Amino acid sequence: MPLLSHAQVARVPLGDMPVPKQLAGPPEEMPAMRAKEPAASAVISRHALLPVRFAPGQSEAQLQISAETADARVLLLPGPAQWRAQLAGTTAKAAASTASRATALAAGAEGYRAIEYRFAQLQAGPQTLRLHSDTPGARGYVLVQGDQALELASYPLHRRQRLGERMSFNAMLGARAGDDVRIANAAGSVQQATLRVVRPDGSVQEAPMFDDGQHEDAAAGDGRFGASFVPDAPGTWIAQAVVRGTDARGRAFVRTTEHVLPVLDSDLALRASTLAARQVDGRWQLQVPVQVSTGDGHYRAFAEVWGVDASGKDVAVAWIGGISQVQDGQLALGLDPRWVQRAGARAPFTLRKLRIEDPDHFIALVTAERMPLTLPALPPSQRLGTLAIDETMRMGPRPQTAQRAMPAATGARLILVHGYCSSGVWPQQQFSNASSFIDANQNRSHDAFARLLASYGSQWNSFGTVAHSQGGAAALHLYTYYWSGLDKASGARLMQSVGTPYQGTNLAGILATLGNWFGVGCGTNSDMTYDGAAAWLAGVPASARAKVNYYTTSFASTNWYTNDYCNIATDVVLNDPEDGTVEQVYAQLPGGVNRGHTVGQCHTTGMRDPAQYLDAARNATMSANAAR
Repeated sequence: MPLLSHAQVARVPLGDMPVPKQLAGPPEEMPAMRAKEPAASAVISRHALLPVRFAPGQSEAQLQISAETADARVLLLPGPAQWRAQLAGTTAKAAASTASRATALAAGAEGYRAIEYRFAQLQAGPQTLRLHSDTPGARGYVLVQGDQALELASYPLHRRQRLGERMSFNAMLGARAGDDVRIANAAGSVQQATLRVVRPDGSVQEAPMFDDGQHEDAAAGDGRFGASFVPDAPGTWIAQAVVRGTDARGRAFVRTTEHVLPVLDSDLALRASTLAARQVDGRWQLQVPVQVSTGDGHYRAFAEVWGVDASGKDVAVAWIGGISQVQDGQLALGLDPRWVQRAGARAPFTLRKLRIEDPDHFIALVTAERMPLTLPALPPSQRLGTLAIDETMRMGPRPQTAQRAMPAATGARLILVHGYCSSGVWPQQQFSNASSFIDANQNRSHDAFARLLASYGSQWNSFGTVAHSQGGAAALHLYTYYWSGLDKASGARLMQSVGTPYQGTNLAGILATLGNWFGVGCGTNSDMTYDGAAAWLAGVPASARAKVNYYTTSFASTNWYTNDYCNIATDVVLNDPEDGTVEQVYAQLPGGVNRGHTVGQCHTTGMRDPAQYLDAARNATMSANAAR
């Protein structure tokens, strides 16, 4: 598979796009609907993912790692080759205690073969790992688990991931010991920091990271390191911060963080600096003039409408947004006049914090901080008075058919939805009046996944969902942005999910890094990274989140001194408690209904504990309470 193709999410034709909703909400929701600062969703690591390249014609290689404790866990990720490992200079007693076993670093069907080594009775400090490959000139990675008390955090300074736009990163240390938290220089001493960048074609470039106050790294000597690069090709780039040094106790360490960076080649631009709305069927339509050479695509857009009160002071009216398709050089946003009535606002009006994003990665392609806005006059009967917010104000008018139903569409259904790079995981016989959505082993953005789900659900007049993993995010995306049978369903719980990474998973960055070199698997999905998930959630209002009932699970604990896990490989990169793919803390949906956490269940079959979607009792509860 070509390296670039695996990095792209599968696209769904625009002709299959359901009718978009015209979203809006009150001023108190504005902060939640704004784009988030990337630092808030920094990647935090206690591991090191280190590249290995065997010289041409050579089957032996060495790698410098750090033993931070007497026991070390090392995962070899050799791709198609066969590797063996040993530590140089270990005692006979330590060598005899070395153990290895085969495993896999995986999420769903997306996985990479791994060999785990456990080295015991080591002297803390730098170690030389000797590797042997049956394939000369091979390349791959070694994943090393570090002391859990020392963390590396890194983040991009912005998400304007467009061709030719400089991407800058910061990285800094953190240390935890009970309630004692230390950051930057107080956590340790950095001796070397490097930004390793993997291009879409798999080639690598490196740049030193500096703490000199001249590389967007804040103040010189403050322990925050910075570096940047300029992407010169579209596709998925990987940025990896590699930091070596000593912790506060003088022990050597190495840490890495992995960032997935889809870089877009888009020439979308605004064609005007002022806007005017027109009346359409009792509503106001804001036509945003844009120009783009790639045709009439669809985008996610958000903005805030402001006016002034009777004294001339600024007053917030509403946020507006949703999915919109460019037609005749215009991107339309809807506004119900009752929002202006509710706010008691009057001219002059302004449109603020406009952002237009691509629908697959939620990267801002166009932004405008403030634009003068002309609105039609309110009828005298609507100029004063408060009123309750209803569905039409929040989502726009329902189309004549609330879904693009097939001619023979009839009845109500519960749709069982699988996740990323997966298939029919739900035992359908444990649910009543249910059908399984199948899009086997595919990599879809939330938007593409949601549109496929809408198409499948169009054979029924109404439906609810029970979803696993990414399927839960896809269902929420569908309900948020498009009219479908979800909007006609009746019952207690409209959308239910188990094991959905609503706030992302660190595993997404690791798998993307491996996939960029090995070129196998389902591919990279930026929507499930920490910052990708944060960007997505910044456009999902609280009213939609409240329709989700979700469950989380994690591995069973044997005793206090045993290292328990769901997957021995992913345990190295995920923080406990976790289900082998998703950490419990990042499986939370703020504003959703948390139905509880179950111990002793893992994300999928093949892990140590039973798969979370096979819990017959929970499935019966979800079936009984599901909307249809």
